[in-house]
Amino acid sequence: MEKARTPHLDRLAREGIVGLAHNVPPGMEPSSAVACMSVMGFDPTVYYAGRGPIEAMALGIELEPGQVALRCNLVTVLEGRLVSYSAGNISSEEAAQLVAALREGMADLFQDEGGRPRLSLHPGVGFRNILTVRDGEDLLATSFTAPHDITDREVAEFAPVGPGAPLVEILTERSKEILADHPVNLARRARGQLPATQIWLFWPGMRPTEMPAFAEVYGGKRAALTSAVDLLRGLAMQTRIDVINVPGVTDGADNDFRGQMAGALEALNRYDVVFVHVEAPDAAAHAGDGGQKVWALEQVDSLMVAQVLDWGHEPLSLLVLPDHPTPLAIKTHVAEPVPFVMWGPGFASNGAAAFSEAEARATGLAVAPGHLLMSQFLGCSRRGGQLSPDSQTPGSLSSL
Repeated sequence: MEKARTPHLDRLAREGIVGLAHNVPPGMEPSSAVACMSVMGFDPTVYYAGRGPIEAMALGIELEPGQVALRCNLVTVLEGRLVSYSAGNISSEEAAQLVAALREGMADLFQDEGGRPRLSLHPGVGFRNILTVRDGEDLLATSFTAPHDITDREVAEFAPVGPGAPLVEILTERSKEILADHPVNLARRARGQLPATQIWLFWPGMRPTEMPAFAEVYGGKRAALTSAVDLLRGLAMQTRIDVINVPGVTDGADNDFRGQMAGALEALNRYDVVFVHVEAPDAAAHAGDGGQKVWALEQVDSLMVAQVLDWGHEPLSLLVLPDHPTPLAIKTHVAEPVPFVMWGPGFASNGAAAFSEAEARATGLAVAPGHLLMSQFLGCSRRGGQLSPDSQTPGSLSSL
């Protein structure tokens, strides 16, 4: 953030409230599911029940009692080393063809001993897919490693451990055979792109805990969300937040930053709160690409935040923050607090000169647990150096 040129975010910081939010509760994994649940104003220690089921919900998959959902990534493993947790950021169209081939080639494995369907593979967005398993309780007692945590490392030492491991191993080995010479992979290799060499299963869970509606928790405020990621869509569905589909919104550098914010601002004609989720900075960090991460932050600043400042309609408030850090040096998530800025009527400056981790620490303001930040944003203003209730805060736009 200090490297990126972000004059509009820096203006928000100078004029608004800057601090740190602790979005990952102690002892919980620093996943986007946990952290985004906090950002959206819900306590993950109460409601989090696994990421696989949340993404399954976004795909319209109704889990039965005893049925487990797992994330199923298409990945690239070469010479025993994980080269890409996203198969070179494979497109949804290519991934759908590979998933269809996997379903056909694994049909015999998808049935139980009585010939009844047990497993089902569902295409998602890009490399992210979902596998469901009936009577899959053994998978909940199995230890898994997320592939984005082990980029450039030997995969053998990260095999699942536990009673569900044999099933995972069989599925993984069969996927290698099916994908090896698939036309999609042959075409990707010919173009100099990474092939999808196998599946990688992780993040098992059962039907998510019933969550209250956002409007019930936050004074009847109507909320919507724009995101290209199934996880965020699933969280929105759990909390009865409407999902708005803005053309051109993707999970990578080709995202239409300007169009996504324009769609969000237009939605404020119908909603009190709009969540705008941008995946590009995190994707660049997972790839270890510092230049791309800086570029993505600058796009958020120049194409998104600038639109809010130039909106020119009734007053609005803006909350900007990451869900979790993804340091370039390790290419994965950590649980440290993240900087936030709240800007708009009722949010007076608390002394920050720019929007960055260092400036946020310097203010001395911290919100822990992080899920409390949403109530402060929607129903509080700064008075006498403290955050205090204020029901007059206008309709708001929150950016993850």
